Amino acid sequence: MDTVTQIQVAWELHQAGHSVKEIAAQVGKHRSTIYRWFQGIRMRGIRGYIQHYKQAKKGRRVRKTHGHIVQQVLRVRRECRECCGEKIVYLLAQEGIRISRSTVYRILREHRVLRKHHRQPKGGTVQRASKPRQVVQVDTVHLGDVYAYTAIDTYTREAAVVIRPSLQAADGREALRQLMAYFGHVELIQTDGGSEFKGECAEGMHLWADRHRIARAYRKNEQAFIESFNGSLRREALGYPKFRKDQLSLAQREVDEYLDYYHHRRPHLSLKMKTPSQFALSHLP
Repeated sequence: MDTVTQIQVAWELHQAGHSVKEIAAQVGKHRSTIYRWFQGIRMRGIRGYIQHYKQAKKGRRVRKTHGHIVQQVLRVRRECRECCGEKIVYLLAQEGIRISRSTVYRILREHRVLRKHHRQPKGGTVQRASKPRQVVQVDTVHLGDVYAYTAIDTYTREAAVVIRPSLQAADGREALRQLMAYFGHVELIQTDGGSEFKGECAEGMHLWADRHRIARAYRKNEQAFIESFNGSLRREALGYPKFRKDQLSLAQREVDEYLDYYHHRRPHLSLKMKTPSQFALSHLP
């Protein structure tokens, strides 16, 4: 029998003089449940209690989050360039606001500001680093008539970006020269097999690294670190506009502004919520 019928039977047995122990055995409920039913019936009457019980079971009751907290979640999300829920929880905790990750994501869903989740590609071998400047991954991002040459230290997550007008090997070499001015000499530079990293660019790799490795074709996970950074660069800074060649300096300024935010203000999940600059400083010899 359903619960409403059990309540009615229990009340009828009670009126007939049966003990609570007997009633609990008859309807298959614990005695504490029977006592709770009877208390509600005495307060509301049998019809009123059953109506109250049915109404209480309609839908799932969700705790309301104070409007001030909601606005703080949306503020951090906006100020930190659509950062994830884990970072919002961390940043709000720094301000003395305690909130669960599930609540943050519920607020983001309700306000429709969640971005689509992009799954990481499977397969391939990622070159792991155990110290700074051991592995630097390099890649390019198409920005219309110009190209962003991007690089990341896979251990500290420090990054650098140089905007160049083409994918010619000469541009690749000049971009590498500027990128490695930031990182210094490293053990391994890893690139894809693009033409911009061949010819005179490949010939100059020994100036910046002990080894040059070319990631295998169709194995994007081998470039997982730089691919992830490129995605963040798109989402949080550049979007998907097409820059003209006469806007190269504009694109570089926007990138430089983002890199300042990325290195000094943006907590990184894989660095235990430290920024790349904080993490790098903690590993200075």
